[in-house]
Amino acid sequence: MRTTYYEEDDILVMHLSDKPIAREASQDWNTHFSYAEDGTVVEVVVLDAAAIGAFPLEVLHGQAA
Repeated sequence: MRTTYYEEDDILVMHLSDKPIAREASQDWNTHFSYAEDGTVVEVVVLDAAAIGAFPLEVLHGQAA
């Protein structure tokens, strides 16, 4: 997984796979998903990421029981 944040535009891109994008869909006005031919999610784009609290990401570390 690769995450990129474009501060000037407040856009967060989470790249989950290197598969080619076959289709894209909007969840709402600021959340967009890209899918591979097999239906897996390739990329998630969040507009106004910091403004809606999606960035900065909170990283939690824990131990498995």
